[in-house]
Amino acid sequence: MVTMVSKFVYYLHLSRRTGHYSVQNRAKNAPGKPPYHRCNSQDSLDELAMDDYWTEVENITLSAEGDAEPQEEVQLKVPDEGEQEEAWLTEAGLATLFDESASDPEDMMGLLSTLTRTQAAAVEKRVEKLQQTLRKRNKQHQVPDVRDIFKLPGTPESKEDEAKSPERSENRKKDITTDGQAMGLGNRAGPAEQSVSEPETDINLEVSFSDQALSYKEGSKGSSEALTDADDKLPNFKLSRDKTGLTKVGDLSPQDMKKVHRLVLIEMTALFDTAGIDLKTHKAVKLKVKESGLFGVPLAALLEQDQRRQPGTRVPIILQRLISHIEDEGLDTEGLLRIPGAAIRVKAVCVELEGKFYEGLFPWESLKQHDAASLLKLFIRELPHPLLTVEYLSAFIAVLKLPTKKQQLQALNLLVLLLPESSRDTLKALMEFFQRVIDHKEQNKMTLNNVAVVMAPNIFMFKGFRNKISEQQEFSLATETANIVRLLIRYQNLLWTIPKFIMNQVRKQNTENQKKMSKDRAMMKLLKKMAYEREKHEKPLSEVDSSSQGFIRVQAPQFSKVSMAVQLTEELQASDVLSRFLSQDSMLSVCVCSSSVSVKREDLCLYEIGGNIQERCLDEETYMKDLLELNPSAEWFIKCIQR
Repeated sequence: MVTMVSKFVYYLHLSRRTGHYSVQNRAKNAPGKPPYHRCNSQDSLDELAMDDYWTEVENITLSAEGDAEPQEEVQLKVPDEGEQEEAWLTEAGLATLFDESASDPEDMMGLLSTLTRTQAAAVEKRVEKLQQTLRKRNKQHQVPDVRDIFKLPGTPESKEDEAKSPERSENRKKDITTDGQAMGLGNRAGPAEQSVSEPETDINLEVSFSDQALSYKEGSKGSSEALTDADDKLPNFKLSRDKTGLTKVGDLSPQDMKKVHRLVLIEMTALFDTAGIDLKTHKAVKLKVKESGLFGVPLAALLEQDQRRQPGTRVPIILQRLISHIEDEGLDTEGLLRIPGAAIRVKAVCVELEGKFYEGLFPWESLKQHDAASLLKLFIRELPHPLLTVEYLSAFIAVLKLPTKKQQLQALNLLVLLLPESSRDTLKALMEFFQRVIDHKEQNKMTLNNVAVVMAPNIFMFKGFRNKISEQQEFSLATETANIVRLLIRYQNLLWTIPKFIMNQVRKQNTENQKKMSKDRAMMKLLKKMAYEREKHEKPLSEVDSSSQGFIRVQAPQFSKVSMAVQLTEELQASDVLSRFLSQDSMLSVCVCSSSVSVKREDLCLYEIGGNIQERCLDEETYMKDLLELNPSAEWFIKCIQR
């Protein structure tokens, strides 16, 4: 490690006063043209491929010099003692555990009843820490004993649970608290030094990731197998197929996504707890930022601005246009994303875009491809807050502390789900674009490693970042952040999936909430049942819900054919239902939604609505009979996809 640091210092000198790199020695000693294919081992990624990383850092530094209006640096606020636990419990929907006046519309007990053993331990740990803090403050705060939190009415605490409690406390003492870990840094083993046995490639979405990690921890002591991290050596992970269908981000209603966020936060924390990793979250101090424009505008504000022009926009229009321009020019260009545009010309184009873009007057035909790529990277860097957010940036960096590639991938899956919608959708658009660039690697010489190395500093290095860490920490971060970007690109088809165990917990929570509502409205339920029975007997046989007889009724109120009955079979999938609906009338293949806009087949989705879910757009490979068994009270609707 000392040799590596010496090599880094030899190439690049960091001025701690200014935060800028001195490029004279780097330029003097650098080879004329960096080699492209240097990704055959983890060592080559560290020593050779990473040369492009430092070149990109130099380009970023040079492009920032001479800015007329330098952007204010991001300031990180470290939470006070106890503040982090209060914020965590609040975000997890458990604020009433320390504040009885907090509103609790989601029924806290319903949430707690769905938690796994490791998830419950994560909640207990935060409550215990908060208790200790409040005792120090000598506040008369009524925080419940952790043993009472999970003791549901009529459920005595088992002796087995009592026996496990000391073991949990002992594990918690192993949390990492070394210097530099406020940013998720420390003396951690690099990917090549980690030990793991990875005989399987399937990702199990049915069992809690933290429970799987605990089983791995208890069953693999003493075993070791080196990881290999070359492009073609990354494990070929795949999601095990689920007959009830995969659920992607955007498939659920906002109400259920709120439950998903809370459960994912608890699960992510439990996963890191199981590995003995103590995550320190941060909040960004409020900055003075631009409220309009293209570059340097907060992502949420930019999207709000774009949505007034194009309703439904989920990725900034300027970013979409830059990506499409780069692709229109051809993805075979050698060094695409790596070779920078002319700095002076890029700055001039940036100013011109600010004034002409929304008016449609910008001359795209004159924009050079490498300049467009530089503008794309500039857009990411100029965001007032990191794309991965200040709150979760340290957690992304800490992912590589987890002992196996599978756990790292699971942690990234949870972190992607925790991102704000604007960051998550923008990140997905970027990862898809990067993959399309990589698909042309034979022509453009940009492999997975090359793209990850070049993009890592643009994604992770926010304003003032280098002033907050030491030289050794930054050198360590270079390889780590490049590896994280590699995982995000390589496994993007998995990372935007909501695990089934989280979905099952959402369904269980909805069921518990419904039970509570039914108790409060017993008479209402009885009256509805009587009305339903009367209506069922009055309906013609063809209109009776006959799922018990092997049929489901699919409704399509947006279309001219409002409903149809579909016979259930073992092999019937959601795609079959859509195909049969469209085949009923040739005119339906060019149907019109309520908004009077013609839609294509791919714009339609079969939705599961009601029962133990609010609303869910079904994966086309969903087996309807299996899903009906999981949610027998659901109704089925064909609608235009709301994305």
